[in-house]
Amino acid sequence: LSSSHYSFLSMASIVDFDPLNPSVPATKVEITVSLCVLYTQAMGNREWREFGRTEVIDNTLNPDFVRKFILDYFFEERQNLRFDLRLEKPLGGIPGKKCGTIIVKAEELNNCRESVMMQFCGNKLDKKDFFGKSDPFLVFYRSNEDGTFTICHKTEVVKNTLNPVWQAFKIPVRALCNGDYDRTIKIEVYDWDRDGSHDFIGEFSTSYRELSRGQSQFNVYEVVNPKKKGKKKKYLNSGTVTLLSFLVDTEEISEFGLNLLVILKILSLSTTGNPAQPTSLHYMSPYQLNAYAMALKAVGEIIQDYDSDKMFPALGFGAKLPPDGRVSHEFALNGNPQNPYCAGIDGVMEAYYQTLKSVQLYGPTNFSPVINHVARYAASVKDGSQYFVLLIITDGVISDMAQTKESIVNASCLPMSIIIVGVGPAEFDAMVELDGDEVRISSRGRYAERDIVQFVPFRDYIDRTGNHILSMARLAKDVLAEIPDQFLSYMRTRGIKPSPAPPPYTPPGQPIQTQI
Repeated sequence: LSSSHYSFLSMASIVDFDPLNPSVPATKVEITVSLCVLYTQAMGNREWREFGRTEVIDNTLNPDFVRKFILDYFFEERQNLRFDLRLEKPLGGIPGKKCGTIIVKAEELNNCRESVMMQFCGNKLDKKDFFGKSDPFLVFYRSNEDGTFTICHKTEVVKNTLNPVWQAFKIPVRALCNGDYDRTIKIEVYDWDRDGSHDFIGEFSTSYRELSRGQSQFNVYEVVNPKKKGKKKKYLNSGTVTLLSFLVDTEEISEFGLNLLVILKILSLSTTGNPAQPTSLHYMSPYQLNAYAMALKAVGEIIQDYDSDKMFPALGFGAKLPPDGRVSHEFALNGNPQNPYCAGIDGVMEAYYQTLKSVQLYGPTNFSPVINHVARYAASVKDGSQYFVLLIITDGVISDMAQTKESIVNASCLPMSIIIVGVGPAEFDAMVELDGDEVRISSRGRYAERDIVQFVPFRDYIDRTGNHILSMARLAKDVLAEIPDQFLSYMRTRGIKPSPAPPPYTPPGQPIQTQI
């Protein structure tokens, strides 16, 4: 038995696809593997559980399995996968021999987060009821790779008519055709009976590509009963079914550019204590991460993979800077105002640790300068090619509430979201107002165009058993959950559609101005 590991940005779950009961925002990922067994881990749990296995192919050194694994992909979670390959001979330990290669291929299925709204009507369907006409309904089937069919939707029953008009319904494209526009879709027409022995009226076949033509002569289908057609020479059909409307709803966050701007909030010694002391929230223990570092790592490690170049401008505020002790609410963590970019979240973490050794933390807690800073970036690229996510980690009560509310209202029309993570024991009541989940935030009579703020206190996610990995996973899952909807709401309200991958974002060539 040999195994390998592959890290994936979501948590897998075994769920039968239910098009009528959509879950949290997720996309489907198809894993094609030349191996046998796939194992997954639950969030914050190191135990491996079998997800599925391929069929067995005998007597070959190059197996090409037909079975594919379909997993839920979540924007806000990290998923670990393990593939176990079982052979009659071990893969390693044989000098001078090549022991084989494991091939893992992951790809997002085409249009797997698209949904389509359709409506159908019937005309002159066969009469099946002795004392009435018919009570017709439609059953939709998706064809599988092995030639079988899987039911994916049923319409409602329209009582006592041969010319029914069914209600419009919405169904994910993946449920309808698995993202394959030319895959056969079979529709059966039945007459409903109370005892469940529904009478078969007939059937017809189509495809997503044909349906996408919309209402036209191409989407008027003859309903055929094969048994009647085989027995009656003059049999034509059992009526027709016509597509009345076809509307696609695209929800592909992965097709847009996403640019992450990381901001780390560093507060005064009066609230956080001396970083050299264990009581400080900034204490750099050799054994575990402090609260700031855990929050940054938890959120940053997941969202960084949605940034094209993974170079993050990391800013601090609320500190006295060397050499003259000037107070700044906007300074580069890496000490370079001309180029505040850090390489990945690890680079941000390193810059954070170095900053703690060189600056003196100092209040007050002002949010508006850094929000305005990101807003200036976002205002320069409102065509949908970039989207900015501002991460603020704070342990203090906000000092410039009125100015911050004004900044958020102004930024709500820009391509940006704000994540605020509160660490430590402080009271964060004011942050809840900024979140805007219950009441839309306003300033001087103006309301925010949309909700762009998500606030969570880290203490609510800390595992009681001391499992920091689980604490971080819980935090990331909740704090990032609103980002996809916020992102898509901006794109939709402005009619922006996905386009080819944008070039890397080049920020304005202006140094950060230190504020006194």
